[in-house]
Amino acid sequence: MITPGLASVTFRGRSAEEVVGLAAGLGVLEWAGDAHVPAGDLAAAARVGGLTRDAGLRVGSYGSYYKSGDSDPADFAAVLDTAEALGAPRVRVWAGVRGSAEVPVGERAAITDDLRRCVELAAGRGLGVTVEHHVSSLTDDLGSARRLAADVPGLVGHWQPRELPDVDECLGEVRALLPGIAAVHAFSWGADGFTERLALAERPDLWRPVLAELAADGVDRDVLLEFVRDDSPEAFREDAAVLVDWIGEL
Repeated sequence: MITPGLASVTFRGRSAEEVVGLAAGLGVLEWAGDAHVPAGDLAAAARVGGLTRDAGLRVGSYGSYYKSGDSDPADFAAVLDTAEALGAPRVRVWAGVRGSAEVPVGERAAITDDLRRCVELAAGRGLGVTVEHHVSSLTDDLGSARRLAADVPGLVGHWQPRELPDVDECLGEVRALLPGIAAVHAFSWGADGFTERLALAERPDLWRPVLAELAADGVDRDVLLEFVRDDSPEAFREDAAVLVDWIGEL
């Protein structure tokens, strides 16, 4: 089942209470570690988790900004503590901070080793680890992402389209990465990428087939709205209504 939701980083300047109110009527909230739930602030994590559940929403991934190969490995313990206090089932991390083509063999091995460590530590607490599919990381290329998944058993993907996404390329990525995708960030960008945000409804050619691929095997996954036009609540509500309709058509 595909559950529509919101990535709280979309409204990083708004309070957790406002974010929960905006997400009302959806199913899941992914909370950001750089804005609403800082790593190590367990009181804030517990409060935000309670707000989410009281509103009838599920807590999705804890969107940490732990970056394997760049962050201090000791910092991951606080990330796990925070995810537990929040009630998140998994932690989202980054596979390094440079593009896969730029990373030498030794650096790639160190990132991979650290991700294995993170997966093992999280599993010891009953949590999962997802890796952001993002530029400037080892998941910026499908071949590199698949190699990483093979090298780190238990690691699952958090997919999102690249800038100026090509439909066939996106569908190829999603098919190749399934069933190992736990969540997706959904947004529509124009020719200028991040600076030109479009209504989700402007890309049915992309999102309808992607959602169909995500739903085909019956595995539960979250599709989380991000990067709405002008960071506007009204634009978010329009995108949310479209996403709910598209999921309902599956």
